[in-house]
Amino acid sequence: MVMTWEQRFADINAMRARFAAVVDDLVTEDERVAAVFADITWDKLPESARSHPRFVNVGIREQLMIDVAGGLAMAGLRPIAHTFASFLVERPFEQIKIGLNHQDVGAVLVSAGASYDLAVDGRTHESPADVALLSTLPDWTISVPGHADEAEAMLRAAAGRSDLEYIRLSTDTNAKAYWNGEDGFTVLRRGREGTVVAVGPLADPVLAATAGMDLTVLYAPRVRPFDRETLRRTLSSPDVALVEPYLTGTSAAEVDAALEDIPHRLLSIGVPAKELRRYGTPQEHAAAYGLDVRGLRSRLARFF
Repeated sequence: MVMTWEQRFADINAMRARFAAVVDDLVTEDERVAAVFADITWDKLPESARSHPRFVNVGIREQLMIDVAGGLAMAGLRPIAHTFASFLVERPFEQIKIGLNHQDVGAVLVSAGASYDLAVDGRTHESPADVALLSTLPDWTISVPGHADEAEAMLRAAAGRSDLEYIRLSTDTNAKAYWNGEDGFTVLRRGREGTVVAVGPLADPVLAATAGMDLTVLYAPRVRPFDRETLRRTLSSPDVALVEPYLTGTSAAEVDAALEDIPHRLLSIGVPAKELRRYGTPQEHAAAYGLDVRGLRSRLARFF
């Protein structure tokens, strides 16, 4: 199925649209905040933003975008950089490592596209490994909002800090915001036979898939730092399933570290490393990877 750019953007729903509106507010309201774009979403900003001196569009030069963000941070500004995840994290990873981490400066990276939201554009626009890749670097706060209200709150809070933050936007959203504004996990359901950690927009599919099962469901909109304390405190049975909307097992080591003194079983569910060589919609990819309600229920039922 071939979709026009306008149709694709409409499908990218409130999260990305909310980002465009909020970043305009932040730059206007706070003289410390600057925004760096690499063409993506630039045409969705109001004209007042595109002509503002602290809005910068470097074109399709993503490595330059990160280095510009690093330079702005070294000059005392709070840069927010934005493009699709594959172009924001994977392509300029060396610049993130050197221009941000090594220089010991802060920035906010806000991606769109997630793992396969833009699979209609091919593998270049897919990024299931972005969170795993950033997790190899120290000091990053990584947030995976499941709703536009959460994304806005996370972005506004990040703009007021000076650390390294990654906010991963997606087309998939939960029906409502579950995040309570705290750094830790939110308990969505309590059970006695095991725990499911549902990351970001997978909360609603996990809740539907575990309906009628005696399981605790924890909502994780922030995965770095990983909330080990809540996982331990709510653990009823040492059987844990980790359901992530990106590379399978990205946070498996975090679960194991949280339960290092407790014999436990862990099921990791996510996007496989093996490439699915198909175009298609996000829903079709979720089904192919077993991340829809039917696939999740089948795997979780077998495990628990």
